[in-house]
Amino acid sequence: MDDFSMTLYLAADPERVWAAITGDEGNRAVMWGSVLRGTLAPGERIEYVGPGEDGDETVHVYGEVLEAEAPRRLRVTEHPGPTYRDDHAELTSRMTWDLEPAGDGLTRLTFTNDRWSDDNPARGHSVGTWPHVLSSWKSWIETGRALPFPA
Repeated sequence: MDDFSMTLYLAADPERVWAAITGDEGNRAVMWGSVLRGTLAPGERIEYVGPGEDGDETVHVYGEVLEAEAPRRLRVTEHPGPTYRDDHAELTSRMTWDLEPAGDGLTRLTFTNDRWSDDNPARGHSVGTWPHVLSSWKSWIETGRALPFPA
């Protein structure tokens, strides 16, 4: 399967988009109640933590910051949380958010999920999940309402 990449335009400046994808309020709205924890500095660990099988502090995804240049680029590695897979440390991919000004009050956001480890079971789900998640980000940033996720 090919890597996933999607570009969309948001009616907001890059600073607002950056704040949404890295801040608690936007993440809670779009990422199933999770927040992004960690320092956005290269080499630092990050975690998406929120309600789940282990209670309110379930680590759903974790990884390492590769690049963080606010409000232009965030690139991280990601692993599924330990709750989901015994081999979570071996399962990895890379996620990149590139933000560019695209006119007066507009941002061009290109999201890429690539560099999948062999036999990573999440790879097949990314093509179906990411368009909905990214569309939900767009909706939340522009209207204050995230999209509902199908049951």
